[in-house]
Amino acid sequence: MTNEITGRILRLTKNSIHDGDGLRTVVFLKGCPLRCAWCASPESQDPAASASSVTDFSHGYGYTKTAEEVFQEITKDEIFYFHSGGGVTISGGEPLAQPEFTFEVLNKCKKMGINTAIETSAWGDYSVIEKLLPCLDVIYADLKIINEKHHIKQTGVSNKTILENIRRLAGQIADQTDQQSDPEFSGKLRIRIPLIPSINMEDHQIKAAAEFCNRLKNLDFVEFLPYHRLGIDTYRKLGREYLLSDIMPPSREYIEKAMDIFKETAPGVRIFANI
Repeated sequence: MTNEITGRILRLTKNSIHDGDGLRTVVFLKGCPLRCAWCASPESQDPAASASSVTDFSHGYGYTKTAEEVFQEITKDEIFYFHSGGGVTISGGEPLAQPEFTFEVLNKCKKMGINTAIETSAWGDYSVIEKLLPCLDVIYADLKIINEKHHIKQTGVSNKTILENIRRLAGQIADQTDQQSDPEFSGKLRIRIPLIPSINMEDHQIKAAAEFCNRLKNLDFVEFLPYHRLGIDTYRKLGREYLLSDIMPPSREYIEKAMDIFKETAPGVRIFANI
């Protein structure tokens, strides 16, 4: 039975304003194939749910729930979604790493008219992304580093699959100016770029990211996410070394310079910075 599909969850957060439009319930899943040096939630990387006996949606390092249980929790805030233009966002970890569970939750929400989104690294088989498209209104895809060797060094995986998946996804989005088109995905693609000093904020790296985004069809917008150090204490609790301990968050001036380079390189792309 479909309501017996289970997922490994890190936590469930309500009334979020940073993971999509309006007020949102965010379901953070466990398990991620990447090991980004700047990861702010290292406790999400391990796919194992370490507290499967937990019966509520409290914070912790993971527990198991059925898709139906998560859906019921999401629907408790329907009125807030309606009045704020919000909905549900499946985040990570990595939603594509739990495809059946992610699909089941999103599909239930979509049938109820709840706005749906995922936040993804876009690393995975494209068939997984394609299956989710009918259930999605918005996809937030991370664009971390353009250079493949540098991407492998800082995340542990090649970016070839990521870049190709983003290109394919952009090609399936509806052209809002073409009334005759029959799109495979009528939602929105939004790109998020983390800004990490000494990792991906050199001028040529920002320009390369802008050139990539400029070639994407029907891209909604790009958002810069400045690096922060909020996950350091979690690394300590996990007994893990934080690899970027010497790096500080970028200054406003540094972020504005990156914005200027991006705008000059991709003048037709809308871009915002979360500062």
